[in-house]
Amino acid sequence: IPMALVPLVMVAMNLVYALSAYPFGKLSDRTSHTRMLTFGLAVLIAADLVLAASNHWGVVLAGVVLWGVHMGMTQGLLSAMVANAAPADLRGTAFGFFTLVSGLAMLVASMIAGLLWDWLGASATFHAGAAFCALALVGLGWRPSAAKVAGRNG
Repeated sequence: IPMALVPLVMVAMNLVYALSAYPFGKLSDRTSHTRMLTFGLAVLIAADLVLAASNHWGVVLAGVVLWGVHMGMTQGLLSAMVANAAPADLRGTAFGFFTLVSGLAMLVASMIAGLLWDWLGASATFHAGAAFCALALVGLGWRPSAAKVAGRNG
């Protein structure tokens, strides 16, 4: 797509994000946060694969919509997970640390994405994004449950 239209991609993604955040937030109040995060990562994998498939504007729009849905599913959820995991007196510190680590991860991911884009093109960049998400899903699946951790500690 022409560079002049890139801001419209961000507008479209943020519009879908804004429209989907409330319904997914309500859903996350009634379901497992791990399950919601898993589905959110699966939607991001789908978005990356769609964006890697073609540069036709219709395909790009479909990928951007999926990306916005992923954001709506996960961003509020991640905040809720931080709030639930942190002791009340350390919630501000927990959010600060989460934001710091997220920002550093975003910086590294953006550098890798930029290098891949320059060396191998857009498609390879989105395929790599899907692969990193799949790796995150594997890590999420290996996360010890609270019952297992409690059994080991007590």
